[in-house]
Parts: sequence; structure tokens; C-alpha cells
Amino acid sequence: MSAPRFIWRDYVHVPLDRVGALIGEGGRVKREIERRLGVELKIDSESGVVEVKLREGGDPSRLFKAKDVVTAIASGFSPERAFKLVDDDVSLAIVDLREYVGDSEKDLVRIKGRIIGEEGRARKFIEEATGALVSVYGDKVAIIGDFESLEIAKRAVEMLAEGRQHSTVYRFLMAKRRELKRRRMMAMYGVEEGG
Repeated sequence: MSAPRFIWRDYVHVPLDRVGALIGEGGRVKREIERRLGVELKIDSESGVVEVKLREGGDPSRLFKAKDVVTAIASGFSPERAFKLVDDDVSLAIVDLREYVGDSEKDLVRIKGRIIGEEGRARKFIEEATGALVSVYGDKVAIIGDFESLEIAKRAVEMLAEGRQHSTVYRFLMAKRRELKRRRMMAMYGVEEGG
């Protein structure tokens, strides 16, 4: 008697206006996700539901990476930026702005404006200070980065959503940037902290 076969699958809801970006011109993006991660995508372009299914014998961790790539594209990232998630050291975090504003559309627009900043400067500053990528789309902020960068960028977004002044957030980012740089330099030269 053969061992039972498990079929690994998960589902992601993609806003209808992002389905085209997920499929790509001539299906290019969809095929690239399937090829690079060993999954199969079934996209319902009427409902926006995407089934992410692991190919037989595939690595289950790739299913989660594929789901993250689809979620990142659904959250406003370009496919090129979303593909950074294929790297094992890179993760995705989502900040739900509804937790800060409830159902108020007016407050949502205000907070998104604070996070993006005038001419995109606040978002760009977060990206440059942390090395993470930030997308503000709908009622969510999606962040792509390595563990440390991701946590710092996420905290900066949360601080802005909580109403902290931009100058306070920028000081926080600069301090964390220096700390991150120092830790990475020490790691590069094999020096342990405190030693």
C-alpha cells in the first residue's frame, strides 16, 4: 500500500485591478512564478481568487514563498520587486491600516498620505534608511525586506500610522540605520557584539 499523497495548496485574494499585473503580458509573470517556485497558479479573473498549488514532489516552503509573491503583487508591488521574495532571507510583512483608522475613509486617506509623504518622500526615506521596499495600496502597507530591515520599516510605518511626527520617525530610522550598519560591519569582520 502506497503512502497517502498530500496536495499542498493555498488561496490568495487579489484585487481585480491587480490581476493583470499578476498574469503579466502574455502570461509572463504567472509562468515565471510557476517556474521559479515549482507551483501551479489558477487565477479566477472574475473573483480575484488565486489558487497556489505545489507541484508533486515540490518543497512545501516554496508554496509559502509563491503565496508571498502573489500577495506582494496583489498589494501593489511590481512583479520585479515581488520576485525579491524568492530569496530565503527576504520576507513580506503587511500592516493593516484599518487597525489604526477603523472604517473612516477620511482617516485612511490621511494616514496613507502621511506614510507616502509629499511627493513620495516619506516612503522613499523609509526604503533608503532600511533597504526594505514599501508599497501603500488600498488599506494596507506591504513591506519586503530581510528580517532586520523589515522590522525597522514596519515599525516606522506603524509610528506614522499612530500619528508620530515625521521628524521623530526619521530620527528613529537614522538611529536604526547606524545600528544596522554597525552590526553588519561587525558581522562582516567576524567581530562579536560586546567583544
